[in-house]
Amino acid sequence: MARPRTFDEDQVLAGAMDLFWAYGYEATSTRSLCDAVGLDRSSLYNAFTSKHELFKRALTRYLDATAANQARILEDPRRPPAERIRELLAAIVEMESASYRNGHGRGCLSVNTTVELAGRDPEIALLLDRDLARRLDSLRTVIAAGAAAGDITSTRTPEALARFVNAVIAGMRIAAQGGADRPTLEAIAETATDALA
Repeated sequence: MARPRTFDEDQVLAGAMDLFWAYGYEATSTRSLCDAVGLDRSSLYNAFTSKHELFKRALTRYLDATAANQARILEDPRRPPAERIRELLAAIVEMESASYRNGHGRGCLSVNTTVELAGRDPEIALLLDRDLARRLDSLRTVIAAGAAAGDITSTRTPEALARFVNAVIAGMRIAAQGGADRPTLEAIAETATDALA
């Protein structure tokens, strides 16, 4: 008969996510994971089967939270579409500036994972592809609404503009990880919103 779990799975996933976010998948050892989440190796493997499975679950948690935050901003009916995109870029500036101000400097787990694993881990690549499709869909929807309302006047298609904004966000995160300060990130965000209009 299996023993009931004596730990909070959500807390374990949060702790693992923070560690993977700080060090990446390869550099995070099983020992450091056990220390971070307060489980011994056998409990960790009984609950999650492998380091890779734990990483997938932690990454999924991060991707879902990030997508929910983006959707909250982009689906806000109280603001015009172009303002929603401006607000999303401002949120990225704030997040990255706060991260570096507090000495974390971890960047974005999604971007970090894309660089580290997407080209050689099909399961992780699939998770990242699904997340990208979800983010692009929400961007495309708000951009199309902005074009219809006349506050986004670029002649580019909503698909092309969604990919552009997504690339700008990834670039801002990488620039911040490389030491770009808040004024630099704000200038990037302003240039991107100018390109939409």
